[in-house]
Amino acid sequence: MNDEPKVSGGMPRDAIEAHLRSILATVPDAMVVIDEMGHIVSFSAAAERMFGYAEREVIGENVAMLMPSPDRERHDGYLADYRASGDRKIIGIGRVTTARHREGYTFPIELSVGEAWVGEKRIFTGFIHDITQRRQAEVRLQDLQAELAHVGRVSELASLASSLAHELNQPLTAIANYCEAARDLLPPEPEKGLSMAREALEEAARETVRAGQIVQRLRDFVRPGESDRRNESLARLVTEANALALIGSREHGIDVQVELDAASDEVFVDRIQVQQVLTNLIRNAIDAMMDAPVRSLTIRSEAGPDEFVTVSVEDTGTGISPDFAPDLFQPFVTSKPNGMGVGLSICRTIVEGQGGRIWFEPRPDGGTAFHFTLPLAGAAG
Repeated sequence: MNDEPKVSGGMPRDAIEAHLRSILATVPDAMVVIDEMGHIVSFSAAAERMFGYAEREVIGENVAMLMPSPDRERHDGYLADYRASGDRKIIGIGRVTTARHREGYTFPIELSVGEAWVGEKRIFTGFIHDITQRRQAEVRLQDLQAELAHVGRVSELASLASSLAHELNQPLTAIANYCEAARDLLPPEPEKGLSMAREALEEAARETVRAGQIVQRLRDFVRPGESDRRNESLARLVTEANALALIGSREHGIDVQVELDAASDEVFVDRIQVQQVLTNLIRNAIDAMMDAPVRSLTIRSEAGPDEFVTVSVEDTGTGISPDFAPDLFQPFVTSKPNGMGVGLSICRTIVEGQGGRIWFEPRPDGGTAFHFTLPLAGAAG
C-alpha cells in the first residue's frame, strides 16, 4: 500500500515539488517568489544567472537587495501599503524598470508581478525579463529614425540655402546702399537734404526688419514641433530614461543612486522631450566616468525654486574643461573626439521650451553636476 502524501488530483506532493523545481530550472525569464513581508522564498536558475547570486545566498533575504535606489529603500513601504489598503499598483501590470546586479551595476528589465495564496499565506511571484538587447535594438531604431529626420531637414535646408542667401543679400545690400546714401545726403549745413536722409534711413530700417523676418522664418522651420505637455510622474520619467541610458554600460560597473523628492513628483511637461534630456545627460555622465577610478552616478530632485522642481544628474568623472565651459550649451561645442556638440544645445532648447532653465557646476569632490528645472503640475494653470 502506498502511503505517500497526495494533493488535489492524486499526484504525490514530492512529484509536484520536483515538477516545480524543474520549472524553476528551465523557465527562460528570471522568477523570484517572495512572501508578503518581502522575503525571498524561491529564486530560479535564470534569476541566479541574471543577478549573480546563488539561490542559497538570497533565500530569506529581502527582495529589495535586487533593486537600485529609490525602490530599494521604499519597497517595504510599498508592501505595507498594499497589505493595509489592497490597492494594486503593479500587480498584474507589466512595467519597465531597473534591477541591481550583485556587482552593483544597474540594468533595464521588464517586470510582471502575480499574487497567489498558499494555504493562509500570500506570496508574490515576479517574472523578470532582461530587456538590454531589446532596448539596444529600440535605441538603434530611434537613432536611425532621428538620423533620417535630420537628413531630411538638412536636405530641405540645403535646397533653401541658395534662395535664403539671395533673399538676405537683397535687403542687406539695400540697407548698405540706403545708409551710404544717407551719409552722402548729409551736407555740411544740417538744414539741407535732411528730409531725403530721413527717408533713406527709414528705408534702411524697413529692410532691416525684412531681413529679421527671413531669419525668423528659418528658425521656425528648424525649431522642434509643438510639445505635448501634460501631468507626468517625474519618478517614472527618471526610471524609464535611466533604463534606456544605462544600456551598454553593464561592463563599466556604474553605481547609480536615485534620490527623488516624492512631494515634488508630478510635473507638467512633454514626457518624450524630458526623457530625451535625461537620457542625454545620463549618457554624458557615463562617458565622463569611463577613465575615473570611482564611477558613481546620482540622479536627484528637490522642490524649488517657486513652482518648479530641480532635477540634478551628478557624476564623478573628469569634469568640464575651462576651455569649453563658457560655451558648453552652444551648438557644435564639444569636448568629445567624435561628438557633434549638439546634445546639450538640444537639452537647453527643450528645457527652456518647458519653461525651465539648465546649468552645470563642478562638484566639490570631482565630477560635474548638471541641473535643470521643470514646472510642477500645480503650476500648469
